[in-house]
Formats: sequence, structure tokens, C-alpha cells
Amino acid sequence: MPDNRIRINADFWKGKNVFVTGHTGFKGTWLSLWLQGMGANVTGYSLQPPTEPSLFELCRMKDVVSSYIADIRDMTALSEAIVEAAPDIIFHLAAQPLVRVSYLNPIETYEINTMGTIHLLEAVRQAKRNNAPIKAVIHVSTDKVYSQLDEERGYREDDRLGGGDPYSNSKALTELIVTSYRQMFEKEEQAWIVPVALASARAGNVIGGGDWAEDRLIPDCFRAILQNEPVKLRYPHAVRPWQHVLEPLHGYLLLAQHVYDDKQYAAAWNFGPNEEDTISVEKVVSSLCQKWGDQAAYLIDSAEHPHEAPVLRLNCMKSRDLLGWSPRWNLDMAITKSIEWVKAYDQSEDCREICSKQIQEYVEGSGQHDH
Repeated sequence: MPDNRIRINADFWKGKNVFVTGHTGFKGTWLSLWLQGMGANVTGYSLQPPTEPSLFELCRMKDVVSSYIADIRDMTALSEAIVEAAPDIIFHLAAQPLVRVSYLNPIETYEINTMGTIHLLEAVRQAKRNNAPIKAVIHVSTDKVYSQLDEERGYREDDRLGGGDPYSNSKALTELIVTSYRQMFEKEEQAWIVPVALASARAGNVIGGGDWAEDRLIPDCFRAILQNEPVKLRYPHAVRPWQHVLEPLHGYLLLAQHVYDDKQYAAAWNFGPNEEDTISVEKVVSSLCQKWGDQAAYLIDSAEHPHEAPVLRLNCMKSRDLLGWSPRWNLDMAITKSIEWVKAYDQSEDCREICSKQIQEYVEGSGQHDH
């Protein structure tokens, strides 16, 4: 079966100046590596890596990207970094990304996610007044921005925004902020030499090698397995759209290519897995333990935990139809690649090489499952 999907255009990225907020995080490191591998000049702006160990440090990212270690809430530092980097494209990934942490620190979560986004977009606006070359901004969001539906269908981009917990709610607010700034940019762009297109990308639950976040399912699994302990499941029946980290990153890159050349793509876009890969926590962990082997096991944690939405599904027809994006690795492959990464890490293999190899396999369609 021929692969007619639109591919990432490495030539497009060669020599582009790209600014990535949150570049020291899990997703930010994978994205920066992919961009750098295509010949982009990557500048990152972020706090120190959020975990120990960290993918950023294991991949020796200081050798391949220019780094500003600073806070997204520091408007002056952020503005100066953007002016200095003179980016063509910005990916905004900096966030407080954990639901459980948002219950413990709601003020900080809103400050980082909501005000942090305002600071970034205001810094872009100021830079454009000084003729900065920025043409595209991709705001990285989440499937948790939607107001909970009773029905089982997947959320569409035009569904009502909501979010019950502070994390989800803060990200829903940023979607409204992005819409407002998009309109402001359009009103002011006549005074700019180059207009800016602002898009938002909403992805599902990502898995992959190098994620050591606390209170996140797959990192918790690998931590427990490496310590020969059973994995504890807090929400075994929660249903989520699971995908390898390279899937949404592929979406962000494709979206940026489209938005850079045509402002009609400046909108919200969902990036999630095929329907059969939207399954329960227990099914994912059962599959992971089975694939790992060596007595990997799990148990149900029956203690009380903060509320999380029971079911999340994403409808990604818009991204498929208009961007030419679709998942390349199904969940079975995503789990296999994640285990492959962790076992290589456990054998002290070079983490940057492991990531680069998996990016290459993904781009070339190795082990690809078409549906």
C-alpha cells in the first residue's frame, strides 16, 4: 500500500531559526533533537531539566542547542531571548504539565500555563514591532482542554473548552488567550513586514523513552520495573488516547510547515491515535508488562486520589484531512519502542543515538502499522 501522507520536509527546516520553550523537558528534548537533525538552528528557553535523570542531560543537548535557562514568567528575559534568537518559528511547550501537581500548586500552575503563554505571545508582539522575522507560532496544548462530554465520541476542535482540574482548566484558558492574540496579531500585522500565524496543537497522552516525570503512568511503570517492584495503578479504568511522543511532534512540525506558508492553518488541531489505541490504563500496563517480561507486574492502588476525567477521546479527522497527518506507529509499536529505549538506557547505551535512531525509523516508516 503506497504511503500518500504528507511527510516532514527536512529541506524546509534546514537553516531555519527555531525557538523552543520548555526545551529541557521530555517532549522539548525530542523535538529539539528532531529539528537539529534536519539542520535547524535551535534556541531553547526553559527552566533547568525538571527530572533526575533527565533526557536533556543524557542526550548532551547543550552541545546541539543554544540554551536560555530562565523562567517563562520572566517577561524581560523572555523578550530579550526572542529578540536575540531572531526565530522564524516558535514552539511553545513550556508548562506545568501534571494534573496531580496542579491540585497541590494551583497558583503556580495558572501562572506558568496561563500567564506564561501571555508573556510569550506579548513578547512575540513586541518583537514584531521591531521587525523580528517570526512567521509561525505553535502553541502546544492538550486533549484535557475540553469540557467533559457524556457521550463516548472523540472531542473535536470546535467542542466547548472547560477542564475540571487546575491543570486542564489553565490549558483551556490558554486556548482562549491564543484566540484573542490571534485576532490582535491580525489587527496589527499591517504594520509588520511579515505577519505571524498562530496555531494551537492538542495532543493525547504521550509515551516514549526518556520520560521520568513523577506521577505519570508510563514513567512510573518503568521506574517500578527497573526496581523489580509491581506497578501501582491509581486509575485502572481511565480511558486515554495513547501515542508515542513522535506522533504529536510529527503533527507540530507538519502544522508549522503549513502555517508558515499559509495563514489559513492558524487554528486549533487535534493529534491523537487511531480509535483502537484509545484504551484503559490497565490494558496499556498489562501490555507493557507482558512485552517487558522478567516478572514485570502491576497491582491496583485502591487509595483515594484526586479526580481525573474517566474517558478522553480525540477526533483527529481535521488533521488527517487538511494537514495530511496520521499516526504511523500504533500503540503496540509505541510500547515496543518505549521498552526498547529504556532497556538500551539500562545498558548504558548512548541516549542521543537511541533517540536519533528512533526518529529515523519513524520518519522512514520502519515497523509502520497502516490502518
